[in-house]
This record gives sequence, C-alpha cells and structure tokens, in this order.
Amino acid sequence: MEDFFKIGIITATHGLHGEVKVFPTTDDVRRFKKLKKVTLDTGKTQTSGMVLEIESVKFFKQFAILKLKGIDDIEEAQKYRKAALMVPRSDAVRLSRDEYFIADLIGLTVRDEDGTDIGILKDVMETGANDVYIISMTDGRELLLPAIKQCVLEVDVEAGFIRIHILDGLLEL
Repeated sequence: MEDFFKIGIITATHGLHGEVKVFPTTDDVRRFKKLKKVTLDTGKTQTSGMVLEIESVKFFKQFAILKLKGIDDIEEAQKYRKAALMVPRSDAVRLSRDEYFIADLIGLTVRDEDGTDIGILKDVMETGANDVYIISMTDGRELLLPAIKQCVLEVDVEAGFIRIHILDGLLEL
C-alpha cells in the first residue's frame, strides 16, 4: 500500500510573492483548506520530500492557490513548477464504507465469481457517473468494467484481490 498520496501538481506561479497554482488530483479541491502541511515531491524517494507548511489557500476556477511557508517570491516558486504535492496516508481524507483509494486498488488481482484469477487491475478511469476499472486480462484482452455494485462483488485490499461479475456483452465489445 502507498504511504503517500498525490493530491495535486503545481502548474504555475501565481503573483509575485511565491504563491503557486495547484491542479488538484483529489476529488475535492476544498480539502486543501483543511491541510496544515504538504510534502513536495522532490523526485527522490517518497519519504525524502520537502515538508512545507501551508500559510494560506484560495481557489480560482478548478485550481487551489497555495502560499507555502519558505517560498516567498516568484523565482523560488518557479523552481517547483510541475512538482507533485503529497500527503501521508495519516493525513488522507477518511473514506466511507466501500470506498477505496485508487492507489490501493491498482495492481490487485481480479477474480471472477468462482474465484478464478482473470487479470490485474491496471487503472481506474474516473468518468463522473461511476468509475470504470481497466483490467488487463490473462488472455491479453482489456476489460472495461463499470465499478458498480452489480459488477464489483468484493474488494479485499489486504488480501490483494477484487471479485467481479462480468455483465453480459462486456467481453464481446
């Protein structure tokens, strides 16, 4: 399981005093208001990032505008353009029952209703209505499975598998 989650990417500077514009990779941009600090991914290991305190947060369109302590001018802020902002699992949003972090699902073994391994969850596509699981099947095909209760029968992150039901016609596409 991942120890850190990416919550945004610095896309640009904002103003002259070191603020940065962040494209959120979390499903709720307002979560930045509750954060006290973030880890700036320095491109090394996840545990060696730069921990920065958040001084202020404002919002513009779909972006969060952050003022990070220690980044006080446009030149300093420019250095971190395209850097990811991370939070440790302990600071991640609390999930409801039957909700999972995408990072925890990717790579899980996918089994059919009988428990036979049929592939690996390669990615999750967020569509707005419901997520779609992209499954690399053992026979080389790719299955796009809607992440709905009729299809996803069981998820056991600890045991490393997802048990699914494939609706009629999904494999013929």
